Amino acid sequence: MNIYLDASAIIYGIEGKEELRGVVLDWIAKTESRGGIFLTSLLSRLECRVLPLRRGQTELIARYDAFFLSRSLIVVDIGSSVIDLATDLRVGYGLKTPDAIHVATAMECGADLILTGDRDTTRCKDIRVEMV
Repeated sequence: MNIYLDASAIIYGIEGKEELRGVVLDWIAKTESRGGIFLTSLLSRLECRVLPLRRGQTELIARYDAFFLSRSLIVVDIGSSVIDLATDLRVGYGLKTPDAIHVATAMECGADLILTGDRDTTRCKDIRVEMV
């Protein structure tokens, strides 16, 4: 199974409360044990690093940077086909722009599901969405 992690799922997995972190880490462990892969986009990297950079949390930035360099994660570029699909999703489901880009990226790269902490993303019916 190929799982797309949006920024909220990554944030929960790295710095979230123990319960939420546990949910994300369980998904990761189960998926890796079954030979699945994880996907995310460069947008996630941006979203994850902004607050720690503002706060000067160099240790947390290093944790995110290490995560994004992980061998079990594929970081996908955002191209024009993703933007075109995100536009359609934004119109069709009323998603915010970042959420639409995450969903479009997941769909374009063949993810089986999106793991998210954003309830609005569950409005999309074009791909399976699981809440953290």
